Amino acid sequence: MRRMRFSRFWPFLAMLCAWLLALGTASAADADIVFPRQVQQGAMVVGKVPSGSQVMYGDRPLDVTGYGTVVFGVARDASGPARLTVSAPGAAPRTAEIAIVPRDWPVERVNGVPPKTVSPPPTIAARIRREQQRVAAARATSSHDTGFAQAFIWPVQGRVSGRFGNQRIYNGTPGAAHSGMDIAVPTGTAVKAPASGRVVFADPDLYLTGGTILIDHGYGIGSNFLHLSKLAVAVGDTVVQGQVIGRAGATGRATGPHLHWGMTWFDVRIDPLLVLERTR
Repeated sequence: MRRMRFSRFWPFLAMLCAWLLALGTASAADADIVFPRQVQQGAMVVGKVPSGSQVMYGDRPLDVTGYGTVVFGVARDASGPARLTVSAPGAAPRTAEIAIVPRDWPVERVNGVPPKTVSPPPTIAARIRREQQRVAAARATSSHDTGFAQAFIWPVQGRVSGRFGNQRIYNGTPGAAHSGMDIAVPTGTAVKAPASGRVVFADPDLYLTGGTILIDHGYGIGSNFLHLSKLAVAVGDTVVQGQVIGRAGATGRATGPHLHWGMTWFDVRIDPLLVLERTR
């Protein structure tokens, strides 16, 4: 009689065990999905997901490292929340939301800039477009190096003379928002790689940015260094954190010697200062 009752309840017990097992698996998957609760506009965001997951940030897929790390950038004018969809192996898709904190963007007036760099003639404007296309192409692809995961260091030490995101007015003419951080240093100051990576662009004489170097830190994160007086690396070189890559200067559209350090996630510009301050 007891055997008959047990057999009667066995399907229910099997379903209960399967449900509890699935609940445990889902909870474990959720515990392995870690993103910050909130970030500022212009932030580099690093998150953790189960290894082998597929991750979407809006309509953009994110590559996942072998150990389950993902990285992406939040644009200067992004509004929140940032939504990510994580599809872990053997689990239903999960959604993570990150609040985006807006920032105040002051206006910076830059005077004394050569007029031809503010309102260039047609031939110069065409040259600028060609050069910008070359730079954009260098940013469009990225390796699976993991320099982005290092604690970034300052490429030079000096006074911050221009901040990321501030609206620029050149000689009274409105320009684009500042795409990086300016650090005032003397011409010839050694510029060091803030993190390891691969040189994907190097040109000593771009019209607006002068001596220019781009380093790919992996998974879409890159650094650009502008107005250099000397380049010490070439395209294809692998650099390690702290290695001298060039010398600061005042080439291109510059009113004095300084280093412009910009950072990007593919075509999204991010704030180097936030990357330096990022909690690990």
